[in-house]
Parts: sequence; C-alpha cells; structure tokens
Amino acid sequence: MDDDDLKSPGKTIGYQAFEEAAASVRSRTRLQPEEGLILGSGLGPLADALEDPDRIPYETIPNWPLSTILGHSGELVVGRLESRPLIILRGRAHYYEGYAMPQVTFPVRVLQLLGVKTLILTNAAGAVNPAFTPGNLMLLTDHLNLLGMAGPNPLRGPNDERFGPRFPDMSQVYDLKLRALALQVAREEDLTLYQGVYVCLAGPSFETPADLRFLRAIGADAVGMSTVPEAIVARHGGLRVMAVSGISNQANLDGSTVTSHEEVLEAGKRIVPGLSKLVRGVLRQL
Repeated sequence: MDDDDLKSPGKTIGYQAFEEAAASVRSRTRLQPEEGLILGSGLGPLADALEDPDRIPYETIPNWPLSTILGHSGELVVGRLESRPLIILRGRAHYYEGYAMPQVTFPVRVLQLLGVKTLILTNAAGAVNPAFTPGNLMLLTDHLNLLGMAGPNPLRGPNDERFGPRFPDMSQVYDLKLRALALQVAREEDLTLYQGVYVCLAGPSFETPADLRFLRAIGADAVGMSTVPEAIVARHGGLRVMAVSGISNQANLDGSTVTSHEEVLEAGKRIVPGLSKLVRGVLRQL
C-alpha cells in the first residue's frame, strides 16, 4: 500500500506488512529480546548503553514509519543491558507528522511479532502539575486519551484476531507489578519518581495556558503528543506496559513562559541519567 495512502483516515495495514518488517529485523540480529524500549524526544542517548549492539536504521526496514523530528535518531538497536537482551526504538513517528494511527503504532505490532512481552515507553512531557520541575520523572499510572476519544483510536478499523480481541480492556494499561518494581528501584537508587496521569494531545503546537488549566482540572499531571496510542496497541496485543515521562518544562498555567522544542531536547540531558538508572534497575529485577 502506498505510504501517502496510509496517511489517510481509516486506512489499515495488512498482516503481511508487519511480517515483512519483523522478518527483516530478525535477519539482522542474533538476539531475541522479550523486553522492548521506545525512547522519546532527547532520550536517544540511553540506547548508547547497550552492549555489542546491532543497529538497524528505520529506512532499511520494510514499511517502517520514519520520524522527521529533531531528537529522534531513527534506528532500532538490539543488544544487552544488565545482561538481558533488549530492543530499543531510538525515536518514534507521531500523529502530528501526518501519519495515520496504523503507522504510528506499526512498530509496536512488529515488536509483538518479534516476541517482545514487556514494553517500556518513555517520552518527554510538559508539566501540568505545578509541583513538577524540568528533569523530574513521572511514572504513568493512567492516561487520558483526548486524541483517541474523539475518533483516531489506534484500534479503529477491522480487527485482526491474530494480534488481539476486538474490544480489549483498558482498565489497567500500565502494569501494576511493573509500577511497583519501578517504585522499588527508585527507592533503592534514591531517585525522585513521581506518579501521575499523562494526557495525549494531537500536537504539534504546545498548549495554551487555558488548555493547561483545563487539563489540570480533569486530572492530568503531564501532557505530551505520543505514548498513549502505543500503550493501547501493546495492551491489545497482550504486552505488559510500563511508561515514564521525563518532565521537560514547567506548567505554564498563567502564560508567563514560552515553551520550545529546544527546551525539550535540553531537558533530555538532565532526564537521561535518572531514566537510565530506573530502566537498568527494572531490567535487573525482571
């Protein structure tokens, strides 16, 4: 199917396209990880910690969506971290780039076919909770899918039972045991790890102060433009999911500050060390 055609609402991707991508990845690595990690804006350096990595550029994988955003390197890296095989997606595609939901979530389906059982999602997010400051980490307890509630849900369209059921339950998207494990690691590593609700918007414009006050009123703690579609598709496929937001900017509830993508990337430098400790600790316990 033509790439531009897939960007049209309602288009779907056939099972063969996922199999082609999975076969391509499988042929270029000797490892078969059961854990996967998707890195958000500015968090790519975490992939450099992998031992003896196999690096696979996105553009060489059939049907794989390419990220056009600075801070998303665009490669799949397979190696070992804490002695465990791990597959890392160094960057993601976003809805606001013009991709349809089947493309945004394409990599998660491929991970499922590759045998990944646990998926750790990360993102750079703006603070909605005024207690958060840039560099903080927030463990997702739940999400508000404002992007998907009104239409572009990643599961819209024909359901392929080979991936999951037509009506999957989303009452516990973020695995309770993984969350408890992350909190345990944070205590052991003396990391400040907040917990909260992440809200997904379409983007690409940053929120107005009125937007943020509304989001705060409905229970959001952090806001971003990714992660939720991937989490929904992962749960549809039976994967365990853990997600962490790196707070990139303070809550601009009164309009007194200006937010930029450069600020987000700069905050990533402060986020990566703590996020690395957290991910390593969770992998050790797994």
